[in-house]
Amino acid sequence: MESDVEEESIRKRLRKNPFSSDFSSRKHFEQYAGRPYAVMGEVSFMHDDDSRLEITRARFGSLLKRHGDLAERVSRDSDKIIFERLQKEFESARASQTEEIYLDGEQWNDGLLATIRERVHMEADRKTMSGDADILAGPQEKITYKIGNKVICCLEGARIGIQYETSFAGEPCEFYHCVLESKSFLEKMSVLEHTVPFFLPIRETENDLLSSNAMKFIDHVGDLLQSYVDRREQVRLIKELYGNQIGELYHSLPYHMIEFVLDDFDCKVTVSLRYADLISVLPTRITVLAWPMSKKNSTATLNRKEDAISESHPAPVRLSYAEDALRTMSLPEAYAEIVLNLPQALQQIYHQRS
Repeated sequence: MESDVEEESIRKRLRKNPFSSDFSSRKHFEQYAGRPYAVMGEVSFMHDDDSRLEITRARFGSLLKRHGDLAERVSRDSDKIIFERLQKEFESARASQTEEIYLDGEQWNDGLLATIRERVHMEADRKTMSGDADILAGPQEKITYKIGNKVICCLEGARIGIQYETSFAGEPCEFYHCVLESKSFLEKMSVLEHTVPFFLPIRETENDLLSSNAMKFIDHVGDLLQSYVDRREQVRLIKELYGNQIGELYHSLPYHMIEFVLDDFDCKVTVSLRYADLISVLPTRITVLAWPMSKKNSTATLNRKEDAISESHPAPVRLSYAEDALRTMSLPEAYAEIVLNLPQALQQIYHQRS
């Protein structure tokens, strides 16, 4: 009975003071009891902030990856079926053409588009009236128009097809399609189907432009696609060329927001790029920061709160030369410029700080 009472008394003391039964733990605790708050409080707080920031970044990166994978998985099958069908239809239309006309500059205008519209409706009306007697009507002229990176042709059923040919650094990339239709020549056109990536605003562009200026709509969709491919390929190229120097890289689906980190140097460099709109190929909002590494072997005594912060967390410095390069060059070219001049820039930073 007495032993039970004594055991319960010990348990109460342990709950009240967890260090009481461990002399080494108590001694370790007492070593910090007389130190300034800057060491125990602020440094611990800053380390906690760093840990939470890294956890947040990791979760955000994982979320972006899952979002991209899901978006690709959701759209892959249906988009692939539509693409293959439209691609065959465009190939058939170009194979049966009687003439291909290359247009340049002012030759591509509203008048020509009106002619194309009239032609597809006349062809549709002719087939409707003649039925199976198309042969009696004689051969019909089939013209395909080539304007820059666009191929415009007449498709069956009073439809106008536009095929966009994208490229990067002179090399061809993907084809994209957009099919327009209208019930009559006098009615406005609408987008029947397309293979434009879902994250590019083709429906918003249709609402804003197609009814008022169909030519501008066709051109703007081409600009959206080419700019997207250009930004995407720039990111792909720096990953291919400098992947061993890039620790983290995040981007939005249209590649109009890009962030990456360089951690293969004497400091950590963070690059943040924002593009004014989805037809920009050069960023407009740029921030490049160099984060000098903390002095791990410093023998300085941390006697003040300010000392703890400055020694453990040096303030970042903006690299203006890097921002200027990103503002005027393509991403791979600017990256090479940044890396080439980084040692000298860091030396100047360390000299100013010392």
